[in-house]
Amino acid sequence: MKAKMFNRKASSIRNKPNKVLESLDISQGQVVADIGVGGGYFSNRIAEIVEQKGRVYAVDTNSNLLKYVRERANNEGLKNLFTILAKNESFRLPEKVDLIFMRNICHHLKNRKEYFKNLKQMMNPNGKIAIVEYEKKRSFSYHSIFGHYVPKEILVKEMQEAGFRLEKTLTFLPDQSFTIYGWN
Repeated sequence: MKAKMFNRKASSIRNKPNKVLESLDISQGQVVADIGVGGGYFSNRIAEIVEQKGRVYAVDTNSNLLKYVRERANNEGLKNLFTILAKNESFRLPEKVDLIFMRNICHHLKNRKEYFKNLKQMMNPNGKIAIVEYEKKRSFSYHSIFGHYVPKEILVKEMQEAGFRLEKTLTFLPDQSFTIYGWN
């Protein structure tokens, strides 16, 4: 199943999930949107961190993945994790969020700058966006061959054009860029 494969990759030691979560600086009671949730690995981990006072919105365009995420959250007793089906690149959150987490989905977005601008409306004024995205590292990797990457420089430029400022660049991931943005 696709969801389990996504979770295996997300939880792989090579992808340093604990260090990614630590770098997000999430605290109890926060509201977080995980966009492009895949199998829900990070959504579940974040739901545990924010505890019952916080909420996590797992957003994806694939209803089967969201069904898996919902069932897994129920099995783990995570009552603060909610799924949201996005239509194409459009969705609504029921409240403003403190953090938007996007992992390996930017290469799927058609008009990233507009997409990022729309995200701003869903965020609290001190909110952050954290983006983990594949980079073209090796010429013969799956991501390079099929264009499943966005260079960090392009993401930074598009985020700036959408009204965000780069706050932090993290360099510990072997195949991905990891950047965190705040409002301009």
